[in-house]
Amino acid sequence: MPKLNYKIVLHILGVLLLINGGFMLLASLLSLIYQDGVTIKITIAALVTMMVGVASMFFTREHNKDLGKREGYLVVTFGWVFMSLSGTLPYLFTNSIPDFTNAFFETISGYTTTGASILDDIEAVPYGVLFWRSLTHWIGGMGIIVLAIAILPLLGIGGMQLFAAEAPGPSADKLHPRITDTAKRLWYIYVGYTAAETLLLKLAGMNFFDAINHAMSTLSTGGFSTKNTSVAHWNDNPVIQWIIIVFMFLAGANFILSYFAFKGKFSKVFSDEEFKYYGRYILFFSIMAGLIIYFQFDPSASTIDHPMVWGQAESAFRHAIFQILAVVTTTGFVSADYTMWTPFLTVFFFGLMFSGGSAGSTSGGIKVVRHIITIKNGLLEFKRTLHPNAILPVRYNTRAVDKQIVFTILGFFILYFLSFIIGALVLGALGLNFESAIGGAATSLGNVGPGLGQLSPVNNFNSLPAAAKWWCSFLMLIGRLELFTVLILFTPFFWRKR
Repeated sequence: MPKLNYKIVLHILGVLLLINGGFMLLASLLSLIYQDGVTIKITIAALVTMMVGVASMFFTREHNKDLGKREGYLVVTFGWVFMSLSGTLPYLFTNSIPDFTNAFFETISGYTTTGASILDDIEAVPYGVLFWRSLTHWIGGMGIIVLAIAILPLLGIGGMQLFAAEAPGPSADKLHPRITDTAKRLWYIYVGYTAAETLLLKLAGMNFFDAINHAMSTLSTGGFSTKNTSVAHWNDNPVIQWIIIVFMFLAGANFILSYFAFKGKFSKVFSDEEFKYYGRYILFFSIMAGLIIYFQFDPSASTIDHPMVWGQAESAFRHAIFQILAVVTTTGFVSADYTMWTPFLTVFFFGLMFSGGSAGSTSGGIKVVRHIITIKNGLLEFKRTLHPNAILPVRYNTRAVDKQIVFTILGFFILYFLSFIIGALVLGALGLNFESAIGGAATSLGNVGPGLGQLSPVNNFNSLPAAAKWWCSFLMLIGRLELFTVLILFTPFFWRKR
């Protein structure tokens, strides 16, 4: 095994910090526009980040441009860590979150698009800091690595290894033979959707600041809101919530299918097996939850400040599909406290935390395609038992799936649930009760946001001890980068020279 090329890793990390500082300057510009009093402090945070990035690039300018798999994994993992560390500076410099543990938690929750927060009064935070908070979602949503590989060829560096390590889901479909063009097309769609949702939310009654922040949170499937009660703040405006519902669905679907749709290739969209299952089970689950809410829920049990008109079927089904999508796509927005509906629905929503959206989307979780292939393989085991000599491959989109892919997915499932169990045990050891421990582990690992118990949709993570916040931060990171990318760094053979 060749020696690790540390210089190229540090060089690319410098590029990422430079980009991160550039986004901070956007937040300082918005701070200036709204005159919230923290413009200079955010600007200083941006300049510090950019100077560190430039220094890293300068001292590693003489580097070997060969980027292997091991370097790719290091860049992706440490890219997220370094981005999160630098991303704490706007919080710390403005004193919006003076504690480093809390600032790091809020930042990595943003970049991993988890949306779990420690802020007790979100509306008291300056505009520029809130915008930066949403930007961390937006940057992390499609992956800062995918953004970086669109410009790395200018530095003479190829990006295929990075895309393989970062691309969400078990496969990395390409829209174009050149990975750089793939990244650009994905970003065009991402930016276009964000602009469209911003415009629609503005027309529906949000002010521009709330509209652009919620659009960034929706398309990244993040869930940070500018309001203390999240999207429940607009429970008296159903149009706003329906717009967010539509874009949550789009964000949870494979972005490559959006590209095909814009090209007029609708047959590729509707023939995709994962998309069909994704749409069907969201529809089925929403109808089921809506009926239960409509016929069984006691409106007096609501803890949301703006109570819903539960006597109307539209309201019941709107909040059902909103919360189903918020959990399945791991967006984490809140229109109601689903833990206050019925015990069955509380358990049901906990189970949905393990579903995830589509591969190739910005959502976290296990992903629909993995569930499909695992279930199909399980059902085929019955046939294999009766016909041990028969060749019965798992088929997906009418094609046989390679055995190695099936084994990898099964290994992912084992590792995912082992991580969940260990995650819950550690949180329990740190003082959380059973409900909060399993909810905290599931929501952090799946990048969902709200959990159960003291971490329910109407609470936040501020009550957790510092050690629990760091542990949840680690779970968010491995969940966002789909386990293998991070955990492989803890294996001895990764670091061996031969």
